Amino acid sequence: MLHDIHKAIESLYPEMVEIRRYLHQYPELSFQEYKTAQYIAEFYDKLHIPYQKGVGGNGIVATLKGGKPGKTIALRADFDALPIQDAKDVPYKSKVAGVMHACGHDGHTATLLIIAKVLKTYQEELPGTVLFLHQHAEEYAPGGAKPMIEAGAIENVDAVFGTHLWATTPVGVIQTSTDVLMAGADRFEIKIQGQGGHGAYPHETKDSIVIASQMVSQLQQIVSRRIDPLETAVITIGIFEAGNAFNVIADTARLVGTVRYLNSDTQEQVIQEMEKVIKGICTSYECSYTFNYEKGYPPVLNHKQEAELILEESSKLPEVEKAEKIIPVMGGEDFAYYLQEKPGAYFFTGAKKEGNHYPHHHPHFDFDEKAMPIAAKVLISAYFAYQEK
Repeated sequence: MLHDIHKAIESLYPEMVEIRRYLHQYPELSFQEYKTAQYIAEFYDKLHIPYQKGVGGNGIVATLKGGKPGKTIALRADFDALPIQDAKDVPYKSKVAGVMHACGHDGHTATLLIIAKVLKTYQEELPGTVLFLHQHAEEYAPGGAKPMIEAGAIENVDAVFGTHLWATTPVGVIQTSTDVLMAGADRFEIKIQGQGGHGAYPHETKDSIVIASQMVSQLQQIVSRRIDPLETAVITIGIFEAGNAFNVIADTARLVGTVRYLNSDTQEQVIQEMEKVIKGICTSYECSYTFNYEKGYPPVLNHKQEAELILEESSKLPEVEKAEKIIPVMGGEDFAYYLQEKPGAYFFTGAKKEGNHYPHHHPHFDFDEKAMPIAAKVLISAYFAYQEK
């Protein structure tokens, strides 16, 4: 039966591409995915698969109960987009100004919908139950996974699996980890209150730009000089805002950035060291500040047996040239919350498009759509294999 299901996935590849490209043209930002959620709901209406809308926000959970007894396995796909202007010259370019699917979530959704369509035709032969988790708002903390969990989305689930179409890895490669796969991702904002003045008389001011510049430099030294080299952490300043005239010394400055880490002890150390640096610099310049640190998604910690199952099952597929363990990447994912509640694993499906070498979250981002049926087959194989555990 599994062979036939895989063949059916292949036969529906054109529809998978059609869905992906439609969604790519009509992206919606995190927590604003109303039309996308409606599109997903209407797809399940046509399949006559029962579903629940508005789960934890814009989330949708569809349930396909097989004709044979077995476990309940959840398969997850996210469906929000990013505030980026699509710069690609393709027929399926985003039609929404300033918004695009720059991370493959359109492909994740298309993959899961086609999995549902295929499995529906084999419903009476399926063991257990498949839960299709269509999650909103992965890109923006607090994210959609946590409220969906709080709404009971995976309450009766035995295991949960998910994949990310990974545009920097060649098609035919499956990657995962039997431990930490992705980093925890936090956000911080620092506001410095100096004392502005005329650019000709800096000695009469407390220059917030100079102060903030010192801060940027010293914050980088936390990782290089205060964190154990065997631990992993990243501090990145993504926003530096100050000033509005060439001859005026700025009264205030604002820094916004992210911290990435692999274990909670390192996270706490980074927070403490940041506080010391910020306070020390502002004290020396006799200025005030506010420091807001938001703990975001925790690290994606795979369960060993479930991750090994992904590697084992994917290696059986002729389309998969390599199924490999990798070291953690410093990107973040709120799939981490599911893994805190249930056994499961997250993995990367190679989707690098020939001639397109742009990373995720780039205006020219795209992926090889041939990766979608591979992702579908691995997820389906994991579902069947887990039934036998």
